[in-house]
Amino acid sequence: MGILEGKRILVTGVLTDASIGFHVARVAQEQGAEVVLTAYPRPTLTARTAKRLPSGPENPPPVIELDVMNTEQLNALEGNLREHGFDHLDGVMHAIGFAPQTALGGNFLETPWEDVATAVHASTYSLKSLTMACLPLMKGGGSVVGLDFDATKSWPVYDWMGVAKAGLESCARYLAKYLGPQGIRVNLVAAGPLATMAAKSIPGFEGMTELWPKAAPLGWDIKDSEPTARACVALLSDWFPATSGEIVHVDGGLHSIGAPDV
Repeated sequence: MGILEGKRILVTGVLTDASIGFHVARVAQEQGAEVVLTAYPRPTLTARTAKRLPSGPENPPPVIELDVMNTEQLNALEGNLREHGFDHLDGVMHAIGFAPQTALGGNFLETPWEDVATAVHASTYSLKSLTMACLPLMKGGGSVVGLDFDATKSWPVYDWMGVAKAGLESCARYLAKYLGPQGIRVNLVAAGPLATMAAKSIPGFEGMTELWPKAAPLGWDIKDSEPTARACVALLSDWFPATSGEIVHVDGGLHSIGAPDV
C-alpha cells in the first residue's frame, strides 16, 4: 500500500511531462492517491499530458482551468472540484511560478514595478490564494507543499524571481502559523535546477545547470525530477505529521557548502 493510499491531492503546474508537477502527480498516483490537476494557460495541453500519467489515457485525472491570479476562478475552484467528485482534499501541490522577462536575466535594476508585482502575485501570493481556495475542502486537516528555489542567496539571472521566492518562503511560514490550528501543514521543497520549460525561459539559466552537477556533493541530474517529486509526495503524506513551516532541500546538498569546489 502506498503512502498516499486513499488520499485526494490537487496538483498545479502540469504543462508537459517535463513539468515538476507532472512527476509529483505521477508519484502521487503510484503511491495510491486520486489526483486532480489545475491548468493554466493551456488546459488542452495539460489534459493531453494528463493521459501520460499512470492512470492511463482511458482514465486521466480531471483537469480544471485555474489562473491563480484570477479571483473569479479561485472562487469557483471549490465548486468545480465538487463537480468532479472531489468533496474533500488531503493535499495541495503548489508548483506555480512566473515572472516577466524584464524581471529576469540581469535586469534587476531596471525592472518596472508592474512586472515585479506580476512576479510576486503569481509566484508568492498565489500560495496563499490557492490554499485559501482549497481550505473549505480540507476541514479534516491536510498538507500544502510548494516548490522553492533557495532564496537565501542572490543567484545570477534569477533576479526578481529570487525575491518572489524569498517571499514564498515567508508566506509558507505564516500560512503554517495561521493554519496549524486547523490541522493544515505547509512546507516547501527547495529543488536544484531542473530542465523544465519554465527554467528554459530564464535567460542565462544554463549557467546554473552547468555548475550544479559539478558542485553538489551528491551530484545533480538536471533531467531527473524523481528526487524532487518523491520529497513533495512524502510531505503530502502522513509521514511528516508534526512538520510545518519547513524548507526541505532537494539539491544534491549544494545548499550546505560554501564556495563550490569545481
